[in-house]
Amino acid sequence: MSGSNAFEEMRQWRHWLHQHPELAFEEHQTSDFVAARLEEFGLAPHRGLAHTGVVASITGNRPGPTQLFRADMDALPIIEANDFAHRSQHAGKMHACGHDGHTSMLLGAAKTLAASRDFPGTVHCLFQPAEERLAGAKVMLDEGLLERFPCDAVYAMHNWPGLATGELAVHDSAVMAATIHLNMTITGHGCHSAMPHLGRDPILAASQLVIALQSLVAREIDPAKTAVVSVTKLHAGEVENAIPDYATLHCDIRYFDPDVGEQLAQRTRDIAQGICAASGVTLSQFDLQFGYPATFNHADHAAHVAQVASAQGLPVQRDRYPSMAAEDFSYLLQQRPGAYVWLGNGPAQTGAGLHNPGYDFNDKLLTIGSQLWVALAQRPHGTAAT
Repeated sequence: MSGSNAFEEMRQWRHWLHQHPELAFEEHQTSDFVAARLEEFGLAPHRGLAHTGVVASITGNRPGPTQLFRADMDALPIIEANDFAHRSQHAGKMHACGHDGHTSMLLGAAKTLAASRDFPGTVHCLFQPAEERLAGAKVMLDEGLLERFPCDAVYAMHNWPGLATGELAVHDSAVMAATIHLNMTITGHGCHSAMPHLGRDPILAASQLVIALQSLVAREIDPAKTAVVSVTKLHAGEVENAIPDYATLHCDIRYFDPDVGEQLAQRTRDIAQGICAASGVTLSQFDLQFGYPATFNHADHAAHVAQVASAQGLPVQRDRYPSMAAEDFSYLLQQRPGAYVWLGNGPAQTGAGLHNPGYDFNDKLLTIGSQLWVALAQRPHGTAAT
């Protein structure tokens, strides 16, 4: 799929998707739209995995391996600040991470591959729901994705603001971090603010806990290893002249090394219990959940993507630092070799970053990304350059 007509078609798809954002596992219009396009290409999309997932298989005109290409489809609960014609029509929902562009690029590649069949083996085009927080990839795997659509390698592309338009960043190993989500409730004893000696102040304990937790990495984690502990929510009290009964906190933890994750999980509990005991209050809730695992590329497959991209004339960075953001493609990379790569959305100063109300996907990437998908289909890992 190439040329100005192809670009315009992908642009129209992308703008429609941007206007109709849907949250995780609610991508019904999106799923219908994707399936309808795939049927127009002469394909028979499979629907229903993870509620709204869509998978279309395309077999080439000669033997070869099977590859899976993933695009995510869900939006975010963000009120869009843009005023262009294709801004969100769904109040409080927005494609603030570029999944509209990812879906359109893979649709463009599917159209080209279905029309030409000029590639070896088979390509599964996976349009995945619920990448944001709810682990749609894991749900699809749990429901039999790889049994129904077996493959030899898996790949995903994500746009990346701050990276030059069309430039790739390809990591040999770590790409995105693992997560821990921690909710805590500190229960004290409410009283009049003028008589604090009659109560037990949960706000004071919570304030000490914020400082202690955000000092944890600096003093207890090996400096050669990367981790982040951030307290992102703190709520206590309703009136000006009363010390409340309780305070609640949410803590977001990021890391790469599983041993570091286990250490942080244990130490956050130890610190919270110690501060509460010293303050005369109770740690009445400590709800810690391990979230997405870290995303690690397979070195051979990462090098292969870099080679294919370079052959397409795209600049490639191989030494960029990984991100502390998280990605559920990590679950697929735990099951099959492959790579997750960043495709530059343009300098950060020319537009908003990911998850920002002013973000918009760069339409210039539509042709670049779709052609890279086609090139990867035509030259699977382990095959000679042509």
